[in-house]
Amino acid sequence: MKAITVLGAILLIAGVAGLVFGGIRYTKSETVIDAGPIEVEAEHTKTIPIAPAAGAVAVIAGIVLVGLGSRRSG
Repeated sequence: MKAITVLGAILLIAGVAGLVFGGIRYTKSETVIDAGPIEVEAEHTKTIPIAPAAGAVAVIAGIVLVGLGSRRSG
C-alpha cells in the first residue's frame, strides 16, 4: 500500500470522526481544596470543538488521495 493511500485513509477516517463526534472530549481533574490531609478534587469535562467544515475538507482530501493512490498503483 502506498504512502499516499495510507495518508488518504487516515484523513478520511479522521474527517468522518470529526463530523460524527463534533470535537475531542477529555476530563481534567483539578484540586479544589488542599488542607493538610484533606484534599478535594473536581473533575471538569472539556471539549475541543472541530468545525464541520474541517471535517468535510478532511473527508474530501482523503477521498482524493485514496483515489490518486489506487489510480497510480493500477
